[in-house]
Amino acid sequence: MTNILSNTTKRFLHVGCGPARKGPRTPGFGSDDWEEIRLDIDPSVEPDIIASITDLSPAETGTFDAIYSSHNIEHLYPHEAPIALGEFFRVLKDDGFLVLTCPDITSIAAFITANGLDTTAYMSGMGPITPLDMMFGHNASIRNGNSFMAHRTAFSRLTLQKALSATGFGSIMTFEKSARFELWALAVKTEQPRRDVVELVLKHIPGAESIRDRLLAEV
Repeated sequence: MTNILSNTTKRFLHVGCGPARKGPRTPGFGSDDWEEIRLDIDPSVEPDIIASITDLSPAETGTFDAIYSSHNIEHLYPHEAPIALGEFFRVLKDDGFLVLTCPDITSIAAFITANGLDTTAYMSGMGPITPLDMMFGHNASIRNGNSFMAHRTAFSRLTLQKALSATGFGSIMTFEKSARFELWALAVKTEQPRRDVVELVLKHIPGAESIRDRLLAEV
């Protein structure tokens, strides 16, 4: 079995990268052990690959050690999300893994119940964010003509876990970050020893160190 914790230089595909480049993506991908390949549907952000996440045909099958997907799967229609996950699965090596984060509809719904739709949930670099922004996409950006920012689907921790499992990922760990209205997942293409998966989680999921002892106790 290939060692998924090897420190040799690897390549990760940063899908839906926007203008961002390698750096504080996740603690793991920010190291010199990783080469970043940027992919986006918008040519203006100058990605290495121009493509939709539902069609990664410019990327060959089984060529990436990892994929990083931050807040882009929610921009797809519900029937498109499995297609994108299938493309992620296809381009990963057999021991490759996916790190994915997206809005958490469960914590958003709880906030709406307690505070309403138009109350500011938190402040971002784009200004105040309301539940409407989290559910349907950043309204100010959409109003200014950036239709890429629209949200068309949503996940709970359970439905994200089910979607990754249905895609065929062998080892999956999912996490709710309710204070940030986020879900995080780390999914390895083939089944791996749980201790190795936990170590990947500790490297690549921000804040996982706070539950390190619990994760390792479950191994």
